Amino acid sequence: MPSRRVLLPRSAPAASGVSSRAVAALLDRLEARSAECHSVMVVRRGHVVAEGWWAPYSAGRPHLLYSLTKSFTSVAVGLAIADGLLSLDDRVVDVLPDHVPADVSERGRRLTVHHLLSMTTGHRADSLAEAWRLEPGDLVRGFLRVPFPDAEGTRHAYDNPTTFVLARMVERVTGLGLPELLDERLFAPMGVEHAEWDRVASGAAFGFHGLHLTTEAVAAFGELLLRGGLWGDRRLVPREWVELATRRHIGTLPPGDGPQNADYRGYGYQFWVSRHGYHGDGSFGQLCVVVPSHDLVVALTGAHTQAQTVLDAIWECLLPGTHHADGPQDDEILADRLRRLSLAPVPGSAAPERSAEARLDASAGDPVLPGGTTVVVDPVDGGWLLRFGASFDVEAGHGEWRESSPLGRPVVAAGAWRGDTFVADLYVITTPHRVRLVLDAVTGTATATWNVVPLTGPGLESHLRSPLMTRPDVA
Repeated sequence: MPSRRVLLPRSAPAASGVSSRAVAALLDRLEARSAECHSVMVVRRGHVVAEGWWAPYSAGRPHLLYSLTKSFTSVAVGLAIADGLLSLDDRVVDVLPDHVPADVSERGRRLTVHHLLSMTTGHRADSLAEAWRLEPGDLVRGFLRVPFPDAEGTRHAYDNPTTFVLARMVERVTGLGLPELLDERLFAPMGVEHAEWDRVASGAAFGFHGLHLTTEAVAAFGELLLRGGLWGDRRLVPREWVELATRRHIGTLPPGDGPQNADYRGYGYQFWVSRHGYHGDGSFGQLCVVVPSHDLVVALTGAHTQAQTVLDAIWECLLPGTHHADGPQDDEILADRLRRLSLAPVPGSAAPERSAEARLDASAGDPVLPGGTTVVVDPVDGGWLLRFGASFDVEAGHGEWRESSPLGRPVVAAGAWRGDTFVADLYVITTPHRVRLVLDAVTGTATATWNVVPLTGPGLESHLRSPLMTRPDVA
């Protein structure tokens, strides 16, 4: 596992004017709502005042950020603009002329960096699947071929290819890949290590998805934004860009849509405008929340579909606690709770001498592995070796997490016997995703299902490779 580099100073909650009971109330709310979280970090006045990881997730692990990646791409655009290499008025057709279809529409010709950043290109829905279908080898060209029913700049539609196009424009004008540019200009100066990127089949970084960072790196990014682009005494991002990117450029939902979307009613440049401050957001609970009025940053990772519920909990439980502090004993109670966070391991017995073999039933939707795959459970050293055909093996512990990297990306697994049934959870630990394996030793059948199906496809084998290489089916 990568070593952990400390990016932000620490203090007790009370020392930074935060109520430890308010942080505990936030944890209580998340548990009550069954929002599966993998990590949480609260930063106040530049100091980490609370941090925790739900085992088997841990501090040194990067975590897939899904669309929170978009906010980092926005910063890359801002850097290119600050360098005089790009402008908000630059058109796609001028910067990437070799990706423009011959029959591009007049509306497509008029699309600028501003329209891409604010997702106001004239599409009414995400165009990713259709763009990829039209041009399997060129997502930029496919994006420009999808009809634009509305005039540019008039309405917002969450549209993943806009960020892919931005990434390619930045790369064209800077001469650097998106990961290399951000490494040089952002991550290395901040001390962020182990930034990992999933990629499309051509090898390019998605831009709209695919960045893996530690929770502390996400929190440090939020702190950088909160400080207007300053990291210590070094300016990494122009203040003007931070202010421009994080303010509302377009409304996103019609009035009266309901409180469940209260923090998704305005969009900046690849940031959402919240009731309090702004946030970057990725599928399944990846959040970087910045609240300048309270000098507060909250970073969370997870595996759920309750982002609005989490934001509500921050506003209702945590924000009121930034106006007063509790005593040292309360701080210690909170610290102890944060140290003991854990996702529930599989209950059951070890049955140390028992082996089993089964065939995988993949008749249900979203097959993790091909139907008929042979699954073998062999006991080894207080745990098991799980064999999935001739493809790969995974180690699983009993009462403890055991790590292996069968195809390059780490998997952390634990299991147990429940009568004649073997159950194991396999965490693809640098992502929100895990597979539950259930093997019936009597019938010789097994099933494997995701907790939440990865948006880049259900096949487990591709997610065990690093970097993940796939076409961007969805995001």
